[in-house]
Amino acid sequence: MNDMITNGDHLTMSSREVAELVEKRHDNVKRTMESLSEKGLIAFTQTEEKATGGRPGTVYLVGKRDSYVVVAQLSPEFTARLVDRWQELEQQAQTHAAIDFNDPAKLRGYLLQATEEIEKRDQKILYLAPKAEALDRIATADGSLCITNAAKDLQVRPKDLFNFLSHRKWIYKRTGSSSWTAYQDKIQQGLLEHKTTEVTRSDGSNKVTEQVRVTPKGLTKLARLVAEGEVA
Repeated sequence: MNDMITNGDHLTMSSREVAELVEKRHDNVKRTMESLSEKGLIAFTQTEEKATGGRPGTVYLVGKRDSYVVVAQLSPEFTARLVDRWQELEQQAQTHAAIDFNDPAKLRGYLLQATEEIEKRDQKILYLAPKAEALDRIATADGSLCITNAAKDLQVRPKDLFNFLSHRKWIYKRTGSSSWTAYQDKIQQGLLEHKTTEVTRSDGSNKVTEQVRVTPKGLTKLARLVAEGEVA
């Protein structure tokens, strides 16, 4: 839903969109805005939205600064979401300002570009939906994988995965050791773990080794990075 309103060069956001961003009822948001206005902390204007059934409803419009005050009062944890939304609105305003609506050719070009972007986004959603479900299943799975087997599951070369993990400071080698070790912060985040295993040498003797393994949570994160082209 796009409740961006342009008043000259001034952007405002409606109480309806604020309610959606902070996941609150619209009437509760409006009451909060009324209370803040009575205290002189914010200012808003009123407008009517189109009716979806029954009488038209009233929405309040606030500027950027006042929207932060409202969200801080309602749900401070949603401030980051509000920041992201304002960035989107300001980007849209810049795009609209760059369009010459009196030039049919330029307008057609803009509409064609917008249509293509929407189609690409929709195709990406369709493509990622089953992958997201698969990632959710991975994240709740039991057990861990060695890095080589994790690479097979991710459909990347083991060499590339080892290089990626090393460069991104997931794993490292201690001086004089040929074995990989997980960085402590990755262990604490639940992305990697160490597993002690016993292997049999060619001469029949046994050797105890410690192996870095990728947890289901780590594999989920790596799968997203692979999808985004980070692991090549």
